[in-house]
Amino acid sequence: MEQGLLPELRKLFTSKKAPFVAYRKPGDTKVFLRVQHNSTTYFVENFDESGYVFAAFNSERKKYLIPTQYSDVLEFEFQEISAENDVEVAIEIGEFTSDIDQKNYEVLIQKAIDEIGQGKFKKVVLSRKEKVELADPDPVAIFKKLLQKYKHAYVSCWYHPETGIWMGATPEALLKTERNRFNTMALAGTQLHKDVGEIEWGPKETEEQSLVTDFILNQLKSVAEVKNIQAGKPFSKSAGNLLHICTEISGSLNAIKGLKKIIEALHPTPAICGLPRQKALEFILENENYDRKFYAGFMGELNIKTEIKRNSNRKNQENRQFSAIVPKTDLYVNLRCMKLVEDFAHIYVGGGITKDSNPTSEWIETLNKSETMKSVLVK
Repeated sequence: MEQGLLPELRKLFTSKKAPFVAYRKPGDTKVFLRVQHNSTTYFVENFDESGYVFAAFNSERKKYLIPTQYSDVLEFEFQEISAENDVEVAIEIGEFTSDIDQKNYEVLIQKAIDEIGQGKFKKVVLSRKEKVELADPDPVAIFKKLLQKYKHAYVSCWYHPETGIWMGATPEALLKTERNRFNTMALAGTQLHKDVGEIEWGPKETEEQSLVTDFILNQLKSVAEVKNIQAGKPFSKSAGNLLHICTEISGSLNAIKGLKKIIEALHPTPAICGLPRQKALEFILENENYDRKFYAGFMGELNIKTEIKRNSNRKNQENRQFSAIVPKTDLYVNLRCMKLVEDFAHIYVGGGITKDSNPTSEWIETLNKSETMKSVLVK
């Protein structure tokens, strides 16, 4: 990898002539680098386009696209690198925050709890932004650390002249499609990952996860092109130093006509917005007092033609291998992310608020979540 991906990224960051994205899927060893041929800005209109999409939290905003027909894709095998200068550093809770930050966030949370008590909505996801001065502002070095540290997350590095540099290591898939099959997940609830004892979840986390699951199932049922919906049993999913409750959901759809509708039905999910969705969204836009931009948006491969190989079971062709070229979509929610601006990183974190939430506990949860990014920013 040292001979390929990193030098290539350094060239791209030096020139910044055209959009590009580097990414690795959860548990994979391959890093893909998609580089646009020109500096033209392209957008997704109908979700029948092919390429890499980068979309904001606010679904009404334009969705950026690096089109397949105007880009090249390079593939690199990731080899874990143990650099002598890469030293783990413990970060004190609250090191990059202030008492004012905590007070403002807790006041916001209490306001949401009060409105939930008044019956205005059931859940809302509230977030905040931290500005951290970088010990080393080299984006390539930061991306390398993300790849090393978060092997089971979707790790990405996006650059566009109009959006700047965004990086992250998200645990949450939004939607995967192949042929006429789709998969998504309901992810909610958070606790620190402990290696001792059985994992236990409180009523606040289980209710939150149940709300997310029910919403997704109901939204999918409202899409005519979606059939055969199935939901698995909830399980604890690891994401770096955190655990979440996850329910995997699958089904079939008419991929050509249904992709746009299913994405619109899912995004934004209650895991990043709230319930009812419109009421929660209005509260977020009126009260968070900052622009989420691409935090809690989505990104990934859109209608990428992929060769799928399979073995025939016919007796006279027992060992013959078949292949087919099919479009695949693989989208992820942009969580555990940051935007790099000169010598600073803007880190975005949030949490789901329900009637059982405690403002101080919610503040601490955002500190725990921010460790995902902070841990790769310090020396």
